[in-house]
Amino acid sequence: MFNSENSVRPFTAIDSKPLSRAHLRIWFTAGMGFFTDAYDLFIIGVALLIFGAYNIPGFTLHSTILGQAVAGFIGSSAIFAAVFGQLLFGFLGDRIGRKTVYGIEAGILAAGAILSALSPSVLYLILFRFIQGIGIGGDYPISATIMSEYSNVKDRGKLISLIFANQGIGSVAAVLVGLGSVALLPPDLAWRVALGAGAIPALVVIYFRRKIPETPRYSLLVKGNVEEARRGASVLESGLTATNVRSKESNFSNFLHRYWKTLIVTAGSWFLLDVAFYGTGIYSGAIVSSIIPVSSSLPVSSQLFNKILESGVPFFVGFFGYFTAVALLDRLGRKITQLQGFIAMALLYAAVSYFAMTKGTSITGFLIPSSFALALYALTFFFIDFGPNTTTFVVPAEVYPTKHRTTGHGISAAAGKLGAALTTFYFPALLLNIGVKGILEMLAVVSIVGALLTLGLKEPNKLTLEQVAREELVNEKEVKAIN
Repeated sequence: MFNSENSVRPFTAIDSKPLSRAHLRIWFTAGMGFFTDAYDLFIIGVALLIFGAYNIPGFTLHSTILGQAVAGFIGSSAIFAAVFGQLLFGFLGDRIGRKTVYGIEAGILAAGAILSALSPSVLYLILFRFIQGIGIGGDYPISATIMSEYSNVKDRGKLISLIFANQGIGSVAAVLVGLGSVALLPPDLAWRVALGAGAIPALVVIYFRRKIPETPRYSLLVKGNVEEARRGASVLESGLTATNVRSKESNFSNFLHRYWKTLIVTAGSWFLLDVAFYGTGIYSGAIVSSIIPVSSSLPVSSQLFNKILESGVPFFVGFFGYFTAVALLDRLGRKITQLQGFIAMALLYAAVSYFAMTKGTSITGFLIPSSFALALYALTFFFIDFGPNTTTFVVPAEVYPTKHRTTGHGISAAAGKLGAALTTFYFPALLLNIGVKGILEMLAVVSIVGALLTLGLKEPNKLTLEQVAREELVNEKEVKAIN
């Protein structure tokens, strides 16, 4: 047996391959799922604003504890389902292959979006968004791992984060679609069009996902299929520099024994990040309106339009954070990027909370101009995206061995979505009980804990996947002897 650091490396040609059009084709095919994920994050907030502003039969949300609970279920149902999807597809991606399941999750996502748009009542909407969430969750471990296993070493952080940067594009698209829907369509149709549009990007890439060959690493190291590995490498117009190595046999118990500390860091930091990101994301409208209230003298339609526009401001600021991460991740490294993001989030949440003046749980004004307070709040989205929102997605696709890579990513992502689901579900109640100021104070503490946890992260930058994961390889003769 030999380890990955001193052995011949079968993927040297792939690891050293310059950035090419083939890499970008894989990025586009994988990235549309994350466009849809971000679109879904924002657009359900638009639907909730419409339900709260108009008396739509079957979808009216009253400002009561029951109404807030229903809003919490609508906002969180897809996220709870994503936990299941991440664990399921993470397991399947390692057990039967990345290619075997790739595209299925996009089909589920698209079907859920279409069905959500056709929902006859709130209960059906919650159910169909649950279905959609399974597809959203399944996209995380498979897309991230396919991109990491096809990437070169020099640009791996850039390529994986570029997939995730589609969230920035998706959130901006959701703002624009939300504004257009409420401006041009009657309320009972506007939310349906807005939700249904989320199916389009997922439908576009299903065919292309089914055509991507199995990754060379999975084909060779896990399946032992040399010809399939060569076909995968040919996508990059590359080849294999060795074919006589396999991943050492390892069951799930062995995986947990070797990587439990890594799982605590990747899953824990993702959990903490999503507590902040999804709560402030889906309920951005409520938070921004507490900073700069929308005039109640305006017609309901104008109030709604302004609320969507204001709640979209942080997403426009966050858009630049995604692409700052793309540009700098391979230079700064994952650990520094994640650490500075959490620290900046903590400082900004604390600053906005400190300057807020309250009466009960309501914000009555700020010690600084409200526009400055809004700017500080919007900056949290920049550092979320140029920070842990990107790195928590990238790192789990690098630090686990080939045989358990999608499982490790799926567990980490599921921990994140669990945090997202909990905060999304409880956020309406938190708004009523502790107000925006209390929520921001809570998120400042969460961010500090995230920064402390990040100190345990081992830097994957500039290393091959086998080196990062300390993957144990055996030669072909040893595999046959074991079998």
